[in-house]
Amino acid sequence: MTVSRKLGIIAGGGSIPRMLVEHCQKNGRDFFVLAIEGNAEKTLVDGDVPHQWIRIGQAGTGFKRFAEENVQDVVMIGTIRRPGFFDLVPDLRTTAFFAKIGAKALGDDGILRALVSEIEAEGMTVRGIHEVMSDLLIKKGILGKHKPDKQALEDIRRGMEVALTLGKLDVGQAVVVQQGLVLGVEGIEGTDALIRRCGEYRRKGPGGVLVKLRKPQQDMRIDLPTIGPRTVTRAKECGLRGIAVHAGNGLIVDEAEVIRLADKEGLFLMGVTPGDDI
Repeated sequence: MTVSRKLGIIAGGGSIPRMLVEHCQKNGRDFFVLAIEGNAEKTLVDGDVPHQWIRIGQAGTGFKRFAEENVQDVVMIGTIRRPGFFDLVPDLRTTAFFAKIGAKALGDDGILRALVSEIEAEGMTVRGIHEVMSDLLIKKGILGKHKPDKQALEDIRRGMEVALTLGKLDVGQAVVVQQGLVLGVEGIEGTDALIRRCGEYRRKGPGGVLVKLRKPQQDMRIDLPTIGPRTVTRAKECGLRGIAVHAGNGLIVDEAEVIRLADKEGLFLMGVTPGDDI
């Protein structure tokens, strides 16, 4: 990938879009941001950041602006909340898009893969955030000073088994397991809500673990499993004792701070690979 190629950033919520903007500014890469209303943070486009705000339903408007800006590469990054009715009112291009993909709209992955194809049909190349900022990928092995014990390792294995099954069904990426019991699986509510919900079902004894894996069929360029400082804080608040994420297939936001928090709170952090003996 040539850095001189202009980058289009389709930005949802969270801190990674800001990190990507700052990365482009630091490295002198030309870029343009399409900020999704109700999702992207207002501060993302403070100052002289070139941007346009669009609703989720305005894909056609976004494609047109990217073309006007001579965007060559596109990264889709950030969280997207469940949209309201107004957000989904489509422009003509988006109406045609949903009519074309039909049944694929039944799952998040189907929509995202179809959107990637639509963007690339416009002559742009969709890139994964890891192709631009490779240091965001979580490394394999223990990342802090705390290690999982025998029970925690068993819970991680169980969590990976369940997460892979869920992923094949395009349900979610995360699961919480305590002492072999699945306390909860991720749905549309997201990981933070999953952790809070599982806190209500916590059993006595050693706390559970959070496991996050990329879905088997998931395109590496879109919606990779992600953790950050808030994930560690939520895990501690809800009685978990560790977090395991798909090594080389998941993102860690502000790695140094995540490790510092985990060490402070007594949680283990681990990059894992399904199928490996841990």
